[in-house]
Amino acid sequence: MRLHQLQAAPKALLLVAEHNGPTMFARTRVMRALNRHYVPELNTKGKEPHWGRRKLKRDQ
Repeated sequence: MRLHQLQAAPKALLLVAEHNGPTMFARTRVMRALNRHYVPELNTKGKEPHWGRRKLKRDQ
């Protein structure tokens, strides 16, 4: 990610500490800064549909 995300994390923490700011915003900024090199793996298969997996008792 970009350098400004690394700068936004400490600013958000200072806002929380000094002025009782929004803690969720600070947490989001810190997590983005820590995980800036992580690229999630895409699942091309996707979710399976919920139908057809289980048999009903009456159908056995």
